[in-house]
Amino acid sequence: MRSASTYVGALIILVWGLGPFYWMAVTAFRDPTYTFDNTPWPTHLTTENFKNAFDTSRGNNFGRALTNSVVIGAATTVIALLIGMMAAYALARITFRGKTLVAGLVLSASMFPVVVLVTPLFQLFTDIGWLGHYQAMIIPNISFVLPMTVYVLASFFAELPWELEEAARIDGASRFQAFRLVMLPLAAPAVFTTAILAFIAAVNEYLLSSLLSSDATEPVTVAIARFSGNDPLVQPYTAIMAAGIIVTVPLVIMVLLFQRRIISGLTAGGVKS
Repeated sequence: MRSASTYVGALIILVWGLGPFYWMAVTAFRDPTYTFDNTPWPTHLTTENFKNAFDTSRGNNFGRALTNSVVIGAATTVIALLIGMMAAYALARITFRGKTLVAGLVLSASMFPVVVLVTPLFQLFTDIGWLGHYQAMIIPNISFVLPMTVYVLASFFAELPWELEEAARIDGASRFQAFRLVMLPLAAPAVFTTAILAFIAAVNEYLLSSLLSSDATEPVTVAIARFSGNDPLVQPYTAIMAAGIIVTVPLVIMVLLFQRRIISGLTAGGVKS
């Protein structure tokens, strides 16, 4: 009985999670004439919507937006990891005054509402001439992704055996060399997991990007929201859904390909002493 309830619960969660994606895929392959057809399975199939998603004649530039999202997401991930790895290592392995306070401030930063930052960031980037440039989106994204990066990596570093670091220090390595040559390779699964989560979070950001980007630097989240079709009074829902499929499928494939490493990064903690 308990096993049956477990499977039923898992099925409900699966349908709840994959239902919107399934309907997005059904709509993406449906003829625009039948946009509002409520048939729950694919009907009137066509691939024209994917061509329309990349069609620039209506003022859309989805291809450029894809490139912008990759640039913004990659830059945010790399910088956040470089800073986050060292901060997480310090919080996990070094004892210093105010350590608990610093850890609390890092975690509290992740709960700060983004909407409060819109006006000051818009004013700041306007004054220094960054509005519409990549850095206007990369720097705020780093501040949003960094707390999660520090939290995940600090938990992992804290579980690694102290003996490995002490052995490296006895052999003459500095603290940084012990971190770079011994601890960091052991933390590779956690770093890989954090990189994927950080990249997805950066690519999904919309609010600030909608206000701080320009036509040349807008990411896919903003480009899809501004999609226009043949009729200016009718939203091109099928083309929007096709664009959503194009953005979502690569991320899903990446997670499926590296799911074992992601799970090991979230659960493994090195050799227990």
